[in-house]
Amino acid sequence: MVLISIFITIGYLILIGFFVFGFDKVTSFKLEDIPPKTTFSVIIPFRNEAERLPKLLQSIALLKYPSHLFEIIFVDDDSDDGSDNVIMRFLANTQNDIRVVKNERKTNAPKKDAITTAINHCKNKWVITTDADCVLPIYWLDSFDAFIQKTDTKCIAAPITYHNSESFLDQFQLLDILSLQGATIGGFGINKPFLCNGANFGYEKALFQKLNGFEGNTNIASGDDIFLLEKVAKTYPEHLHYLKCEKAIVKTQSQPSWTDLIAQRIRWAAKTSAYNNWFGKLTGLIVLLMNALVISTLLLTVLGIFNFKIWGYIVIIKLNIDFFLIYKSAHFLDQKHVLRHFIFGFIIYPFFSVYVAFVSLFKTYKWKGRAFKK
Repeated sequence: MVLISIFITIGYLILIGFFVFGFDKVTSFKLEDIPPKTTFSVIIPFRNEAERLPKLLQSIALLKYPSHLFEIIFVDDDSDDGSDNVIMRFLANTQNDIRVVKNERKTNAPKKDAITTAINHCKNKWVITTDADCVLPIYWLDSFDAFIQKTDTKCIAAPITYHNSESFLDQFQLLDILSLQGATIGGFGINKPFLCNGANFGYEKALFQKLNGFEGNTNIASGDDIFLLEKVAKTYPEHLHYLKCEKAIVKTQSQPSWTDLIAQRIRWAAKTSAYNNWFGKLTGLIVLLMNALVISTLLLTVLGIFNFKIWGYIVIIKLNIDFFLIYKSAHFLDQKHVLRHFIFGFIIYPFFSVYVAFVSLFKTYKWKGRAFKK
């Protein structure tokens, strides 16, 4: 057991160490004042988001990018709470090119259908997806445009984080998203991109069509971002980049309850078995084994079977390397205040992650009021 523990711990230390190294390898992009020229089609699927849409719409109204260079396509995925009325009231007071289309359901993946539907309607060269519960920074499109002009890119992953809140649940989720962003950026830095987020993801329309969109994974409800990223990484790795720019950070909503959070993470975990990226699978396995190791060796230590000092070394190694990665993300995303909750989050996370991984093997999940099988 000691040798297994050492092997897993060293593997975890090396993995997260690579992410820390890779994080710094991705150069921060500073927005410059250059004439904008890229045309964008922003796609926003929504289902029953009437309460959250006003903040998104307000942020759209504040975008600094020239209005003639972008359009926004909202895709209504069978909402019944008046979400479309919220958007229509906004349209009456804006000069932006904004449309609402109905989702054309063809597969078991509503969001993928929604994005495909919108792409069939969009008229611009670049597509950017985001979510209806997000708030967009004012120089969001300017950042994408400047990056596109200065790099040879066809697909761009960009940063997201959660809104600030003082509740421990929100702080826990913020720490988690910071670790995910650290791994995302770190993966790009070591030329092993395996994560991105559809709330801030851009690509050429022609690239989407050339890769046949989401064909090959429409049996899985989620993963509109990861599976497309895998296709791009496999076929055009030299044209795939991360936009590490403070002006491009999109903020989204955390889950309102532990029940909702667990349901979300079960949904995320349900798609991992379909990943084609070996590095992504290896990362998930090592992280899961490390968290399981912390719990199992703790129990064995309490029972007097495992050496307490060795367990302590394992925890200290994990704590330090985790903090290092999260600190870098917190600094980049300007959310260092959350670090005061790091210890509590660190204690809870192994139990949380192992529980989610176990339950996801047997349980169906719900998303936007619909039930899905794994």
